[in-house]
Amino acid sequence: MNRPDGQTSSRKLDHLRICCDEPVETGDAGFGDVFLVHNALPECDMDRVSTTTRFLGREFGAPLLIAAMTGGHPEATRINARLAAAAERFGLGIGVGSQRAALEDPQLIQSFRVVRETAPSAFVIGNLGAVQLRDHGTAWADRAVEMIGADALAVHLNLLQEAIQPEGDRDATGCLDAIEELCAYAPYPVIVKETGTGISGEVARQLYGAGVAAIDTGGLGGTSWAVIEAIRAKETGRPEDERLRALGRTFENWGIPTVASLIECRRCGGPVIATGGVRSGVDVAKALALGADLAGMALPLLAPARAGQETLDAVIERVIDELRVAMFLTGSAEVAGLRRARTILTGRIRTLIEP
Repeated sequence: MNRPDGQTSSRKLDHLRICCDEPVETGDAGFGDVFLVHNALPECDMDRVSTTTRFLGREFGAPLLIAAMTGGHPEATRINARLAAAAERFGLGIGVGSQRAALEDPQLIQSFRVVRETAPSAFVIGNLGAVQLRDHGTAWADRAVEMIGADALAVHLNLLQEAIQPEGDRDATGCLDAIEELCAYAPYPVIVKETGTGISGEVARQLYGAGVAAIDTGGLGGTSWAVIEAIRAKETGRPEDERLRALGRTFENWGIPTVASLIECRRCGGPVIATGGVRSGVDVAKALALGADLAGMALPLLAPARAGQETLDAVIERVIDELRVAMFLTGSAEVAGLRRARTILTGRIRTLIEP
């Protein structure tokens, strides 16, 4: 679908404003149904617990990803700079928001490039939609990576959002073939990520079979793009968008909870990033104990990033502290040990993941 110049950038500003000002979280990610078994004799020193880990050949200071959030509008530049500074300080990975706007309008490149400029040694993940990859091919993928000096490229799946978005692309044919072609061609790792509705085991097997380096669950339980697009549809005031607003509210709880998606994807054997409703270091610990390689956070870091660098850094430091305590209390002196920690699944998650 062709769009007027600047429409993508304007939409990005809408998304940023709505995420900051409106309640956009729906569903239950499932972390409340996961219990880490307490180890009353941990036999380790909490002050020596190490949160360092490796992912796709790189070392991270903690198994935490600052998940794809924003970009594509000049007002996003300051936020991305602060997020990148935090990634550099704590040794974290960081993903940028969809780079489509900057690929359409080079004047917006700096809102993304600031991430690499501010975080020269961080693991940076570019971002391109599967539909855009299908329509524009590997050339756009290469441009997205080169734009920010990315270490990997995330191809995002957001078809619920597209179904509700007034300007949505609703033709999903050919996306798997495009992903497979990119994986066969690209000299950089390709990650496929959902954006709030999760990835099932069946789709995970297709993606790993296509050659993706990792899957990002992007499950139900965090930010709902159906809600965001429903708000945008309401704000247009156009009668024809009222049905989209209603659709958004109907499908605001559609999807696979993050924990269920994580377990299904992990059963397929490839690397997994758990995102969607991760709200604490304890959630990070639970995700890793269930087999995730990293856990990602986006919305909980957005308001702190707007408030200032000190506020943002304090939030991330608290999350890492929470993770370290959870590791200590499970007898996990290092991340590899946490992956062996015993978990108990209850409630809806247990029902969803039972064979």
